[in-house]
Amino acid sequence: MERGGCIYILTNFQKTTLYIGVTSDLRSRIYEHQNKIYPKSFSAKYNLTHCIYYEVFSSIEEAIDREKQLKKWNRRKKETLINDFNPNWNDLTDIINEWD
Repeated sequence: MERGGCIYILTNFQKTTLYIGVTSDLRSRIYEHQNKIYPKSFSAKYNLTHCIYYEVFSSIEEAIDREKQLKKWNRRKKETLINDFNPNWNDLTDIINEWD
């Protein structure tokens, strides 16, 4: 059975830095970022704790392909994607934590 996956975009409080990641467990992965479980990571270094975008896929392979695609985009294109999904760049952690 294939395991699903998610891509997500994090930013900091000032919304100056973006981080794109992929995971099979979005809730746990966001927790790791927010609690700096990996203190030397890029997201910990730049205080990237606000999840402002995500997409869910039926397979992890699809999610990885999408992550690779988004990482090639320029900042403006990423901002348009985020703005269409989450115009105020609200932290979506509470919504993600309500998933079954």
